[in-house]
Amino acid sequence: MVAEQWGVWPTLDIADYASHDALGLASLVAAGALTPTELLDHAIAAIEATNPRLNAVVNRLYDRARAQIEAGLPPGPLRGVPFLVKDLGLAIEGVPTTGGSPLRAAHLGTQDSELLLRQQRAGLVVVGQTAVPELAMNWGMASTLFGTTANPWDLARNPGISSGGSAAAVAAGVVPMAHGNDGGGSIRVPASSTGLFGMKPTRHRTPCGPVPGDQWYGMVCDHALTRSVRDSAALLDATAGQETGAFFTAPPQQAPFLDEVGRPPGRLRIALATQAPYGASVHPDCTQAADEAAALCEQLGHVVEPCEIPIVPGGWEAFEIFLAQEYASGVDEDEQRLGRPLAAADFDGVLWDIILRGRSISALDLARAMRTVHRIARAMGQFLDTYDVVLTPTMAVPPVTHAHFDMKALDQAGYWRGYLDYMPFTHLFNIGGQPAMSVPLAWNDDGLPIGVQFAAQVGGEPTLFRLAAQLEQARPWAGRIPRVHVSRPLSDNR
Repeated sequence: MVAEQWGVWPTLDIADYASHDALGLASLVAAGALTPTELLDHAIAAIEATNPRLNAVVNRLYDRARAQIEAGLPPGPLRGVPFLVKDLGLAIEGVPTTGGSPLRAAHLGTQDSELLLRQQRAGLVVVGQTAVPELAMNWGMASTLFGTTANPWDLARNPGISSGGSAAAVAAGVVPMAHGNDGGGSIRVPASSTGLFGMKPTRHRTPCGPVPGDQWYGMVCDHALTRSVRDSAALLDATAGQETGAFFTAPPQQAPFLDEVGRPPGRLRIALATQAPYGASVHPDCTQAADEAAALCEQLGHVVEPCEIPIVPGGWEAFEIFLAQEYASGVDEDEQRLGRPLAAADFDGVLWDIILRGRSISALDLARAMRTVHRIARAMGQFLDTYDVVLTPTMAVPPVTHAHFDMKALDQAGYWRGYLDYMPFTHLFNIGGQPAMSVPLAWNDDGLPIGVQFAAQVGGEPTLFRLAAQLEQARPWAGRIPRVHVSRPLSDNR
């Protein structure tokens, strides 16, 4: 439906709607102050008001959402809360998951992913799917199928890859939380770029199957982008747990993560690392944000020690090989499904060259690269045995403009260098399997959010949630509103 048909807000004041986090909205539903249908109407109106400028939601599932409510929502902790899922890595029966590519536009999900089932059992109402960069390969948050997604803080800027559509929607107040997944930083980078909280859990804390299944040898972790720490903890409680037949296993969860929010973290030993690995440079705004976060941690009673992240020789080159063959493997599945060979015309710019490189990698080359990747994992694990938490900038640069990444102008060397110079700190914790979070503690002189990253040992989500809640209380961020937001006049958002 066109925006004008959804341009009248439901009876509840929209600023009040946007001021509540997911648990807050669920409490209104539980108290009978609002119905799930009224919340759905808010979310639909919010999508239609903001999407012309953001292009955050690429598939509206309004009828499905209404049917979900009419069928009866389970009495979960998030009952009635509108929710968006990323158009990548989460299957919905009867709905295409495209990854922003025309190659996948007609491929309908044959069954719901286990994670989606758990999200819905928690009471969440799925309203739509959010934009991703093409096949998660385009650093510019753009796709052939849906175009470019904008950052609500500055429409000329990228909201961060690759869960940028989810991040843009949550930051604009459309929904209080949205699904994301993270194989090298794709929850934390958009959280940093849009002023949100983004937690990447321990490897396989949440389920990955049965479709599409484990991705990137378990490095891809699914969770969400949220405005509050407690929402992230509550959703992880609802979705965490071993999945039957899964290849990987996370350490057992000892207590509800939501119980950790507000619990004193104790006196933590925190390693501060602002020098990026593998020679990437770091923008002064990002260094300053990490330094200020370290000073705040010291004020809160923690011990902060400068350090350098351990570097494994050849580690970045090995990660490049690993990613290239993973991209090529995904395209091979597309070819088998489509029944035809793919070519350069099917892809945007340098992406085809990356796929060709992945196809040229021998099994022996991949085995060598994976041995190096395993050495990285061991080095990160040993490093985090020494400290309770590691603190770094989330990104090496503030949110970049749409023109920053031009896939048609980049060659392969520029493509990989662009990745490293953009997000050099995040992938290490995907490799190691450690939980890591981006916390929105800083904004630069241009008014752009700058996140800082905290990581803990495998299974260390309780430590991170305790610390995050302490930081949230000491330096609240919920009141910061971007340029495009549902609480602003509708005319400003169109």
